[in-house]
Formats: sequence, C-alpha cells, structure tokens
Amino acid sequence: MRWENLTVESGPADAALFGADAVTTRTFDSPEFRGITFHEIRARSIINRVPGASRMPFEWTVNPYRGCTHACVYCFARRTHSYLDLDTGLGFDSQIVVKVNAPELLRRQLGSRSWLGEHIAMGTNVDCYQRAEGRYRLMPGILTALRDHANPFSILTKGTLILRDLDLLVQASRVTDVGISVSVGFTDPDLWRTVEPGTPAPERRLDVVRTLGEHGIGCGVLMAPVLPFLSDDPAQLRATVRAIASSGATSVTPLVLHLRPGAREWYMAWLGHHHPHLVRRYERLYAEGAYAPKWYQRRITRQVHDLAQEYGMGPTRAGMPRRIPAPAETDPATPGTEAPEPVQLTLL
Repeated sequence: MRWENLTVESGPADAALFGADAVTTRTFDSPEFRGITFHEIRARSIINRVPGASRMPFEWTVNPYRGCTHACVYCFARRTHSYLDLDTGLGFDSQIVVKVNAPELLRRQLGSRSWLGEHIAMGTNVDCYQRAEGRYRLMPGILTALRDHANPFSILTKGTLILRDLDLLVQASRVTDVGISVSVGFTDPDLWRTVEPGTPAPERRLDVVRTLGEHGIGCGVLMAPVLPFLSDDPAQLRATVRAIASSGATSVTPLVLHLRPGAREWYMAWLGHHHPHLVRRYERLYAEGAYAPKWYQRRITRQVHDLAQEYGMGPTRAGMPRRIPAPAETDPATPGTEAPEPVQLTLL
C-alpha cells in the first residue's frame, strides 16, 4: 500500500501523513468484524483544510477513518481508497484505516497558537460513527477535545452509535455551536438492505434525530441519496419526508445520487445484478458525467420542498445550528485534503 503518498498539504512533498513503519494491521474474530481488516496508523495531521475553491460552508474537516463498513454501494468516497492501492469496491468496505491517535493529535492541534477556533466538519468523507468506532472509540476523545476548546463543529452520520456520546454532545452544545445531520435517503426496507447493507435501518436513524431533539440538539436530515427510478417515485418521496418530519428534524435537504469514478463502477455493477432493466436508463441519465441533469435535480428538490412545507418543516434559517449540506471528497491531486464539490444542493 502507498502510505507514503498521503502528504500534508502545507508541508514538503515528502512529508507523509504517516509512514509505513507506523502501520499495524489487525483482524478480529468476532461476528461484527469478520472479514474486515483494520490498518492502525499514527497520523501526523488530523485537521484537513478544504481548498479555497470549494463552495462548501466549512474550511476544515476531521476524518478519523478511511474506508467504511457501512458498505453503501453508491459511496462517493470509494475513490479515495485507490490512493493507497486498495480496491474501491470490497476493499473500501473491508480494509479500514484507523487513525488511532486522532483524539490526542486533535487536542494538540486545537491548542496550537496558529489554530483560530474555526468550525470543523466531521463525517464529510466516511462516517465517523461506522461500526469500527464501536471498537476503537475515537469520537469520545475527539468530542472532548472540541468541547474543552469550545470549538464549533458539525457531524454528518448514518450511525446510531452517535447516541453513545449524547452526554458529550450536550456538554459541547452548551459552550459552542454544534450541528448534527443524519443521512436518510429513503425508508424502503428492501432497498435499504441491498444498497446500504452495513448501516442501521432508516427508522433507527430517525430515532437518533428524535432523541437528539429531545435533548435540545436540533438535528437536520440529509435526504441522500435520492436514487433515480428506485426511490424517486412521488409516493416514496412523500413517505420519506413524512417519516423525517415525524422524527422532529429541523430541516430536510435532498441530494440526488451522483456517480463519480470508483463509486460509478461499483454502483453500476450492483444495479446490473439487482435491477438490470435500469442500466440503460442510468447510462442515459448520467451520460454527461457524475451528476444527474439539472432538470432532474430541480424536480426532486421542488417535490421535497413542497412536501416539507406540507408536513410543517420550513427552510433552514440563520441562527439555526450549522448543517452539513454535502460530503466533501479528497482531492486526488493532493491526498489528505478536501476537493471542491460541484454545487447541486438546495437547502430547504
């Protein structure tokens, strides 16, 4: 694996984020981790800068993991595994890089004179509350450091494990700006089981939204991805928005599926196996690139917007907790940094 390719953006070209001699590879013989390999590394940097050209509403991210056991077939971050010479399909789902020193490293960086206390976004590449977090428990230390420095942050997750850290989130929300978003693209149980096999069920994720709200932490929902011809029927959109509204979510933001290199090949293979009759329709819809046509995105956004209003969910307004509108992607030219994201979202 090409560990030495991961370099710090602001350092010299040969300043690797971690060296090959610092990697420990482990497997665990337990049902939840069977078939999964963990590469434990001691990172040299944990706060990543988003390039200035990016239109993301944050400049800094923290990602304690690479690869994700959620195994979502559409995950845009699959391509990042190729930087390590790892497979972007099964390898992304089962070869997990763990930055075991993330909490101590973050605390040190937050205490640096050069750090200005800017907002930090988490869950922008892979989920920081994926299954591995249950074993490595990196997030309590990360949240404690952010709380102690009163540093604003946001989290995007599909993981119910975030409720383990509810007390820390409440404590942090008393001293700084905390924004939580949960990703729920659809509520169809059969679709969920095949397209997001490693994630908690959609209704369990909405329980997270409900519980956070009950503890005074407003939570938005990223309705992502909306899958063309699979979860975009008006009745499906209505069912999903109704469930989101019932959970007490503060906002809902739709995001249509985008298929970048790495994710595109894996998703299309899945589609050919489970829904072969849709392959040609997808090829036509995504003929111009990774994003669905603007007319299609606008149609979905308008439908979700109207449904949100019908169910009493208004637009996100100034003064509300920060939300994460879209996951950012690592720039292949400079691994370890975040790449600009083409705009396709509308915040409701």
